[in-house]
Amino acid sequence: MKRDLVSILDIRDDFNEIVNLGLKFKRSRYQTNPWVEGRSMGMIFEKSSTRTRVSLETAMYQLGGNALYLNPSDMQMGRGETVEDTSRVLSGMLDIITYRAFSHENVVKLAKYSSVPVINALDNQEHPLQMIADFMTIAEKKGDFQGKKFSYVGDGNNMVNSLVLTCAMTGMDISIGTPKNHMPDQSFIEKAKKIAKETGSTVTLTDKPDEAVEAADIIYTDVWVSMGEEKQREEKERDLKPFQVNSELVKNARKDYIFMHCLPAHRGLEVTDEVADSINSVIFQEAENRLHSAKAAIVYLLSR
Repeated sequence: MKRDLVSILDIRDDFNEIVNLGLKFKRSRYQTNPWVEGRSMGMIFEKSSTRTRVSLETAMYQLGGNALYLNPSDMQMGRGETVEDTSRVLSGMLDIITYRAFSHENVVKLAKYSSVPVINALDNQEHPLQMIADFMTIAEKKGDFQGKKFSYVGDGNNMVNSLVLTCAMTGMDISIGTPKNHMPDQSFIEKAKKIAKETGSTVTLTDKPDEAVEAADIIYTDVWVSMGEEKQREEKERDLKPFQVNSELVKNARKDYIFMHCLPAHRGLEVTDEVADSINSVIFQEAENRLHSAKAAIVYLLSR
């Protein structure tokens, strides 16, 4: 039976295995894989992308497969063909599909009607591919996940939804610092708290950024204005200004903390140059790991 990666919870039981697979691919960068050789991936991208698009295309090429970039405006989707029909058509020609969408509902539909694996390449609710790369980076820098403190500071967006679930899954404590009017989706917080009870970790929310990063092993932030939220720019930049990750805020963390950001970074807003370019920053190692994590996700799904 085919498997999809629509939510990070879809790979909850195999997450550590996939992270380790990504680390293995990193050690043998140009090795092809029999599960991918001669296979094709279709990539539907409704939003712009640098890391996700390049990592997926390169991953397929290096593994021995082929990737086709599909812009919805060039497809019949852009003229009214339904997601359901698009899914049925593409899965009859392709071996795997990735979809970067404005709507999570459409990613779910595409996966439901597809006969081949579907990967969520980011939507308005989650970014599961990013999680594999992020936790690969944490494993490289910090070792075991269990017992570490992960601190997120900034907007309560789709990245937080995925991060809180992944931290809970891996037994990592997470402290989220966001303004009261920009808190994360409560349904994801509740899901994470239930999982955290099983793994022995904690989920904490606060509107005080210094409390969020107190004794943190990892500090993570993201852009304040996500794609599609441009009309909220002025409000968000005003409300989130006290949540900037800067040299004063990181003094509350452990001395050997690592700074992470899924990129692109808007320097001078959510993070300063001083932090982004510091010896604690792993943002470019994290970005490179997008390639190896993409390979891990592709091979995992095609080998089921």
